[in-house]
Amino acid sequence: MAIARSRDTAQGRISIPSEVRQKLGIGPGSILEWDEEGSNIVVSRAGRFSSEDVHLALFGARTPATRSPDEMKEGIRRHARKRYARG
Repeated sequence: MAIARSRDTAQGRISIPSEVRQKLGIGPGSILEWDEEGSNIVVSRAGRFSSEDVHLALFGARTPATRSPDEMKEGIRRHARKRYARG
């Protein structure tokens, strides 16, 4: 049995019933994913990226060179000076 029903507008928009928003834990600005499972379409709240996902996006499969805290601080300083330099 369906939890709730929505109607599609001419612009392709739908309203998400409050019961569904509460169950998914979504609000304004939330991202939804639409997946196909056989003959069904499943809507779910998009998950957040894990630190592993971010690492793979930045570095791929390679492991970045190890840096000391002082080297990282200096790199941040150089980047900030370059980015925010008045000229």
